[in-house]
Amino acid sequence: MNSEETVDVVLIGGGIMSATLGSLISRLQPDWSIRLYERLGRVAQESSNPWNNAGTGHAALCELNYMPEAADGSVSAAKAVSINEQFQVSRQYWAHLVESGALPEPNSFINSTPHMTFVRGKSNIEYLKKRVDALAGEPLFAGMEYSDDLDTIAEWAPLLAKKRNPKAKIAATRIESGTDVDYGALTLQMLRDIESRGAEIRTDHQVTWLKRQKDGTWKLRIRNLVGNTPETVRARFVFVGAGGGALSLLQHSGIPEIRGYGGFPISGQFLRTTNPKVVAQHQAKVYGKAAVGAPPMSVPHLDTRVVDGETSLLFGPYAGFTPKFLKSSTWFDLPFSIRPHNLIPMLQVGLRNFDLVRYLVSELLASRDKKMKALREFMPTAKSEDWELITAGQRVQVMKKDPEKGGVLQFGTEVISGADGSIAGLLGASPGASTAVPIMLEVMQKCFPERMADWEPKIREMIPSYGTTLSDDPDAAAASLARTAAALQISA
Repeated sequence: MNSEETVDVVLIGGGIMSATLGSLISRLQPDWSIRLYERLGRVAQESSNPWNNAGTGHAALCELNYMPEAADGSVSAAKAVSINEQFQVSRQYWAHLVESGALPEPNSFINSTPHMTFVRGKSNIEYLKKRVDALAGEPLFAGMEYSDDLDTIAEWAPLLAKKRNPKAKIAATRIESGTDVDYGALTLQMLRDIESRGAEIRTDHQVTWLKRQKDGTWKLRIRNLVGNTPETVRARFVFVGAGGGALSLLQHSGIPEIRGYGGFPISGQFLRTTNPKVVAQHQAKVYGKAAVGAPPMSVPHLDTRVVDGETSLLFGPYAGFTPKFLKSSTWFDLPFSIRPHNLIPMLQVGLRNFDLVRYLVSELLASRDKKMKALREFMPTAKSEDWELITAGQRVQVMKKDPEKGGVLQFGTEVISGADGSIAGLLGASPGASTAVPIMLEVMQKCFPERMADWEPKIREMIPSYGTTLSDDPDAAAASLARTAAALQISA
């Protein structure tokens, strides 16, 4: 291979983000060359792997952490509506790919699964009622049902009610248009499609170094892990979609925009059952409220999962801590990420988040009996022998400078891009995969602003609501939900 070969786009990391960006670029600029490097032997093995995430298809239909109760007791729907808007953009794009034949049968990656919330106790019930009131009239949340009746909840999700004290104060909401998404399958299918369109997918290749050249291109050093041979390539544009590995690569790039950023890794575990008698009694994703001090990604939930056509139930997550930024990386990730420019923000985050530290310590010390007790708060009849403990993926939460607090721990995802638009990367975690399409459109807007006007007609063809807000137009929202539901063969 020519050591100075130049490609238009290099994607680092074989997950849902790189797959989505590659898919979009291959359609908007089909004459550009695209190459993806993945250090593992297969794509979609870290955060995009279906067993490393909950596959909720985050639309804020059931995730209470998107609508926290304010100090004055009020509840705002703004963030939940925003998350749902973003998910609808992803959903429209997936529907387009299915309709155009780029993706196979949709049930290979997305399936209808009602989304529910479930709370216990008087104060939590009062909060849930406020949430329902705040969402009333929101077009993207149409069809949400509320009940504090045990028999009704038993009809929705039998395992929540079976052998529960009939005098217990409980409440739930349900919306039948929720989904379960296998992001691993979706990633693989999207990458197969862009490969058929001329992109190169190189697994077992690790990007070890990158530097901007005087001509504006980026020079990358890559190690082929099969044979341990070095390679170099030049790229006109680089996207760092390496999950927990993105922070290190962006730091190595030397772009000033990464200064002040750090990462806080949080690991997790789930309990899983494949017992058909248990699985058959639950068809929903049921989210509760997070424990005090728990990060938003640790909201407990009992989920139906469909992976490779097989249905199972997943409960968790149980949070933990290791200094690794990836499930398959090293214990030195966290210490090696510390720089003079991010040390103070990281220390400030530590000083201001004792509740989180206390929570993580308690989770690390939790016995299997304690884990089962947490499950039985959702499912009173759970038997330990039916459930196995599996390790989920690593999540690296963003720590960054803050003019008032010195440093803050930020939940969610953040796009980091160089001033000249020649490089971009993604830091953070949930809702991540569910909002991959709008996030990648943001990357393209930041990095290719001069091309967006030419690309816009094609984008609107693929994503009809592009540039508009569905929640402001009930008719448009209903039409979009119906169209994408039909294309993806899911409940409207």
